[in-house]
Amino acid sequence: MTIVLLVLPDFLVIALGWALLHLLKYQVHFFAAAEKLVYYVLFPALLFSSIVRAPLGFSEASTLIVAALLLMVCGIALAWLAKPALHANPISLGSLAQCAFRFNTYMGLSISLNLAGPEGQGLMAMLVGCTVPLVNIAAVAGMSQRKDRRMVIEVLKNPLIIATVLGLCFNVFELGLPEFIMSTLQRLGACAIALGLMCVGASLSIQGMGAQAKLIGWMLTVRLMILPLLTIGLALILPLSNLEKQMLLLFSTLPTASAAYILAVRMGGDGRSVAVTMSLGTLLSALTIPFWLHVSPF
Repeated sequence: MTIVLLVLPDFLVIALGWALLHLLKYQVHFFAAAEKLVYYVLFPALLFSSIVRAPLGFSEASTLIVAALLLMVCGIALAWLAKPALHANPISLGSLAQCAFRFNTYMGLSISLNLAGPEGQGLMAMLVGCTVPLVNIAAVAGMSQRKDRRMVIEVLKNPLIIATVLGLCFNVFELGLPEFIMSTLQRLGACAIALGLMCVGASLSIQGMGAQAKLIGWMLTVRLMILPLLTIGLALILPLSNLEKQMLLLFSTLPTASAAYILAVRMGGDGRSVAVTMSLGTLLSALTIPFWLHVSPF
């Protein structure tokens, strides 16, 4: 099976979400409720169970985790280089900067399973879980004003962060859970990816690029082109297995998460430009993900 066919199912599910909203006239409220269900229940269950089942302990995967964190730091730095380079206005820059380093976790866990089975998905879950705190804090900090400092506390209460910490604790200390609980979590997690991808499709919008076209182009270039290129260089010099290198590269190619739009709107930012960037990134990633996986040396 070619790489294109491996990633195609995820984009077909995304297209289905778009069609349900725009062609079959499903209500926006349906997708809003579904996204909350995925975010607060289904996806934490998937993240926790995947990390618990990951074959590597935290200490063994430390190099991989450090590489992912370093990659996100590079994304954050490159995003904010747009300030002197493009003289962007603070509100738009603060809103769009997150599009250069946040990632679509649903696509990551789904494609990793198609590429490398449960072992690959476990590694992707660890990458996602360990970088979620950093990217969330960076995204909030980019848009924060004094009245919004309390948002940092909300980041620490993020259900994905809680699921990650618990999953790592169970993995590192080899704590066990009754099989019926793990089976329940895995069944909940199995619902997360398909429903999450449909919600991504329903949120796609390319209207309203306007005056922020250069800034949007900057963030998309960082997210879809520069970070994967940096990852290939990083993977070549680090003592990682081929599977770890593949999952790190896949992680670096993921487009921006739809949660970026929600955060921008909630914090009074430029939500429309974020929606456009997220949508274009998702559509373009149908080309860039297969490209990077095909040209990678590992």
